[in-house]
Amino acid sequence: MTEDRCAGGETGTPVGRPPGGRRELWVKLLWIGVWLVFLSSPVHDLVNGDHGTAATWAGAVGLTAFVAVYLGLVFRNMGRTFSGPAVVLLLVVLGILAPLLAYTLGSAWLGLFVYLSVACGATLPAKATYWAIPASAALMYLVGLHTDEEEARNLILLVVLIGFAMTGVRQLVRTTIELRKARATVAQLAANEERLRLARDLHDLLGHSLSLITLKSELAGRMLPGQPEKAAQQVADIERVSRQALVDVREAVTGYRRPRLAAELAGAQVALTAAGVVAEIPAEPDLAGLPEEAEAALAWTLREAVTNVVRHSGAERCAVELLHRHTLDGPVLELSVEDNGSGGSGKGPGNGLTGLAERLQGAGGTLEAGRSAKGFRVVARVPSAVVADVVSGS
Repeated sequence: MTEDRCAGGETGTPVGRPPGGRRELWVKLLWIGVWLVFLSSPVHDLVNGDHGTAATWAGAVGLTAFVAVYLGLVFRNMGRTFSGPAVVLLLVVLGILAPLLAYTLGSAWLGLFVYLSVACGATLPAKATYWAIPASAALMYLVGLHTDEEEARNLILLVVLIGFAMTGVRQLVRTTIELRKARATVAQLAANEERLRLARDLHDLLGHSLSLITLKSELAGRMLPGQPEKAAQQVADIERVSRQALVDVREAVTGYRRPRLAAELAGAQVALTAAGVVAEIPAEPDLAGLPEEAEAALAWTLREAVTNVVRHSGAERCAVELLHRHTLDGPVLELSVEDNGSGGSGKGPGNGLTGLAERLQGAGGTLEAGRSAKGFRVVARVPSAVVADVVSGS
C-alpha cells in the first residue's frame, strides 16, 4: 500500500541523533536559527559603523569564532558528545570571548552571555551548572558596570533562566536517547524469546515423531530379509508419522507467521510515536468470536496502513478505531485507520491495496480506501460473531 500515497517522510525530527535527510537538516537548522536571535544586537552594532575599521574587523572575527565554537559545542554535543577536556576548553574560549567583546565593543554585545549560559547548561554536569550559570550572569553584570549597568540588570534573569532551561532540554535529549536504546533492546529481547519459543515448540513437535521414525526404520531394516510383510507395515507407519509431523510443523509455522491484532496495535503505537505522529490507538480489542483468519487479515491491514502513514503520508495525526457493527450481511468487526496526511496518488489502487483486498476477501471481508474529510482513510471489515454495536477503541 505504500505506493498508493504521495511521497513524504516522518513529520517529526528525531531528537538526540544527527538528521537523517535534507528535510530534517533544515528543521534542525531552523530551530538553531531561532536561538541566534540575540546576535542581532552585536551584528547591528557592527553594521552601524560606530567603531573604527580595526575594531569592526576584530569584532567580526571574534563574533564568528564565538558562534562557531558555540554551535559546535552545544548542538554537536547533543548527539555525539565531546570529551570532558574538550568541553572545558571550548567553554573557556566562550568565557574569554564573551566578556572581551562586550567590554571592548559595548553593551550591545552583552547578549553573548546568554549563549555562554546556554553552553554551560547544555554541556556541564548538573552539579556544575548550579554555579557555572550564576557565574555567567555575575560576569555579565561586572562587564555591564563598565558598559551599561541597566542593560546588564535587565539581562541577569534571562541569562539564568535560559541557562537552567537548557539543562532541562539536555535531560530531555538524554532521556529520549535512552528510551530509543531501551526500545531497541526490548525488541531484540522479544525476537530472541520468540526464537527460543519456536525452538522449544519444534523440539516438542518433532522430538517424538523423529524418535519414532528412527525406531521403526531400524525395525524395518531388521525385518527386511525374512519378514517383508512386517517391514512393509513399519514403512507404512513411518510414512504416516512423517506426514503427521509435516502437518504439525506447518501448523506451528503458520501460527508464528500469522500476525495478532493486539500485537499490531502495540506496534502501531510505537511506530507512530517514533515518527512524531500523534496516535489515537484503542485499548485491548474485543476479539471474541473472531476467526483467526479474519484477525490475521485485520492485523495485516493495520500494519500496512500504519507503515504507509509513517513513511509516506506526511501526517501529524492518526486515529485507529475498532468497531463491532451489525450490518445487513451480519455482524462485522470494522478497522479504521485515518490520518490527516496527503492522501492517495489518484492513480488507482496499487499492489499494496490489491493484496490487502484479496487477503480480506479470503477471510470474507472487504476493504475501502480513499480520501476523507480529515485526510486519508482505510477501512477493513471482516465477519464477526459479536452482534452488539460496541466501540472497542477511541
